[in-house]
Amino acid sequence: MANTLLFNKPYDVLCQFTDDQERQCLADFIDTPGVYAAGRLDRDSEGLLVLTDDGALNHKITHPKRKMSKTYWVQVEGAPEATDLQPLVDGMLLKDGLCQPVRWVFGRQPHETIDIWPRQPPIRQRQNIPTTWLTLTLKEGRNRQVRRMCAGLGFPVLRLIRYRVGSWTIDGIAPGESVAV
Repeated sequence: MANTLLFNKPYDVLCQFTDDQERQCLADFIDTPGVYAAGRLDRDSEGLLVLTDDGALNHKITHPKRKMSKTYWVQVEGAPEATDLQPLVDGMLLKDGLCQPVRWVFGRQPHETIDIWPRQPPIRQRQNIPTTWLTLTLKEGRNRQVRRMCAGLGFPVLRLIRYRVGSWTIDGIAPGESVAV
């Protein structure tokens, strides 16, 4: 029987089980033997990480041709308008090629009632520059794609939380905790 865990990865935690520099990594939180991360989240990103010992499930989640959608809550610097975000819908050109279209909405919809935990350390915030939360849904996962797209639009990412992978979400999972599914 396969083991699959949903883990709410905190900020500043590596998506690997060992680190020769003794930084926080998955081994500090996960003690289920044989599971591996299906996909990655950068050290400075937070949220849902699926871990499994099921190779077929890992392939389904990570292979670009499978196109399993992932939803991110993204706090950006500035106050973009809908016209500023149109390139996301059209498919943005990044250095590594054209991205597939991204669905977006303002705010953390549809689950505005979920409290977002404070981040340690807090994000940098400038007194005279507003921040805006966006919800982005992608069907691909290039290296630092969300950050690169938002920066390319002129709205640098201050905080990035993966809320959903496929039909799994971080609902009810506190940062640093995991649940078996």
